[in-house]
Amino acid sequence: MNRAPTLYLTCGLPGSGKTTLARRLERQAAALRLTGDTWLRALWPDITTAEAETGPLRPRVEALQWRIAARSLALGANVVIDWGVWSRQERDTLRTAARGLGARVVLCLLDPPVEELWRRICQRNVEAPLDAFVMTREDLERWAGRFERPTPQELALFDPLRPDEERAAGGD
Repeated sequence: MNRAPTLYLTCGLPGSGKTTLARRLERQAAALRLTGDTWLRALWPDITTAEAETGPLRPRVEALQWRIAARSLALGANVVIDWGVWSRQERDTLRTAARGLGARVVLCLLDPPVEELWRRICQRNVEAPLDAFVMTREDLERWAGRFERPTPQELALFDPLRPDEERAAGGD
């Protein structure tokens, strides 16, 4: 039996564990992982957090990543979009487009308290991985104010995790 491909959307603020989960899904669900920050840092190593947030580069990278994701789904491959998808409109757009390609769509919501996010961000700032941005507490608070948490009604619009996916998504 052929299974429909799955689009996994990691949803949450910086420090919530999105990329960790995306990497796990990439391995365990045999999915193509598309992480916006990784591409931004690889293409423009000197890009600042502010430029990544407000400049024209992130929308361009995400548009290109979506084209690759859509083609991959159409070919039957699983895909993980690791962008955060903070707005309901963005989640609705991606879900509708992926369903139009015959894909299941799973929303992976990661929503720890702000203090835990800040603790993780501080640690990441010290470690300074090449594919991450340095963030301030002010950045986090501004972003937390912009994050549209999915409601139970919205969550019901997405496909549930299958038992094999729950094992892949567990532990975060």
